[in-house]
Amino acid sequence: MGEIHVMREGYLPPRQPPRRHLISIGDLEREDVERLLSLEREVKKLPTLRGHTVVNVFYESSTRTSSSFELAAKRLSADTMSIKAAGSSVDKGESLKDTALTLGAYDPDVIVIRHPQIGAPQLVARYTDAHVVNAGDGKHQHPTQALLDLYTIQDELGQIEGVHVAIVGDVLHSRVARSNVQALALMGAKVTLVGPPPLIPRGIEAMGCEVSHEIDAIADADVVYVLRMQRERMAEGANFVPSLREYTERWGVTPERIRRGQKVMHPGPMNRGVEIDPRVADAGSALIEAQVRAGLVVRMAVLYDLLTTGPVPVEAAEPLEVA
Repeated sequence: MGEIHVMREGYLPPRQPPRRHLISIGDLEREDVERLLSLEREVKKLPTLRGHTVVNVFYESSTRTSSSFELAAKRLSADTMSIKAAGSSVDKGESLKDTALTLGAYDPDVIVIRHPQIGAPQLVARYTDAHVVNAGDGKHQHPTQALLDLYTIQDELGQIEGVHVAIVGDVLHSRVARSNVQALALMGAKVTLVGPPPLIPRGIEAMGCEVSHEIDAIADADVVYVLRMQRERMAEGANFVPSLREYTERWGVTPERIRRGQKVMHPGPMNRGVEIDPRVADAGSALIEAQVRAGLVVRMAVLYDLLTTGPVPVEAAEPLEVA
């Protein structure tokens, strides 16, 4: 019998690196965000992800997020496939688990998912070998929206640390607000949430923000970030405000409530004349179109980062079993 030799660690084949996901802003450290924001602004086409496959799965309506992810993948020369819940096997009662197993059989490199249930991205990450990007799960998280918002602020103001951002509107039902509070706090910005008491979650100050129920609180902010009323997430018959008209009168962002030099942002879609006056939305100080442009660049960076040098996420909470 020949001798048995123990191979030294340095001669062993490299271990498979852990799969990287972007499910929450909590998956990122400050240096991760800084890396993602250090981007070339004018990129038309790169061969970087040639041979990789990106699958976009959207169970909720989307224009900006779905189109920018698809275009981002194509700009990086990846193969893409887009699936909408309507017209798919979901209409026949297929569960998210079975959808994930089906998609996993195609061996995609990245799955981008938007789903109305909190925890859906974690479940997809459990049942596939793909890198998973959360494009919005219920009212929980929307990390790439927060990243593009940081990019827009940094590009316009030259910094994020020390910037005061007032987020106005329906915070309770907003995944954008939660992700932005986390991301802005991580980068050293000051955040004030403004809105009717029923639409501000109790205890949200623990995330590192301040709360006010008076619209005058936006006066000192460098950036006024406007949220729409998400009536599709409100239980039938729930009355969070007496009426949309009264909401507009008390908390709508109008020219009279904006001072010279303040920047205005909105994640879209906008309800003009409700949470934001059309004159504010179309003013030169509005950064809404800049946010859309930033979405493409930032999502290109996210896809590239996950497949190359991206962060290993914090251990996620146990995902929900969603149908």
